[in-house]
Amino acid sequence: MLAVLLLARGLRPDPRGMGTHEQLGLPPCTFLTIVGIRCPACGMTTAWANVTRGRLVDAVRTHATGTVLAVLALVVSIGALTMAVRGQRLAWQPGETVLAGLALAMTGLILCEWTIRLWAH
Repeated sequence: MLAVLLLARGLRPDPRGMGTHEQLGLPPCTFLTIVGIRCPACGMTTAWANVTRGRLVDAVRTHATGTVLAVLALVVSIGALTMAVRGQRLAWQPGETVLAGLALAMTGLILCEWTIRLWAH
């Protein structure tokens, strides 16, 4: 996760609020190209690039759930580095049920955010 955050830091946030991933050599969003509306993930890379620059307001405007994921990745990375330096586990480790619940919650947030975008479109 830390590597992905460092990669995001190396990207320049696209002023359109999406398309930052194209700097990695990836094509424009296929969903947007074919359907004409942003996909649920459009803007997520831009949000991560903004988070790594401390521009949280811009990140939330671009993709709120992507911002939450980037901050969560930062927290988990710090925890992992702490464990590596100490050579021991943290006092509390999330179980499979917690992780599955978190994954479902994040998926739900992404879909809710996308639904709101569709209504605004």
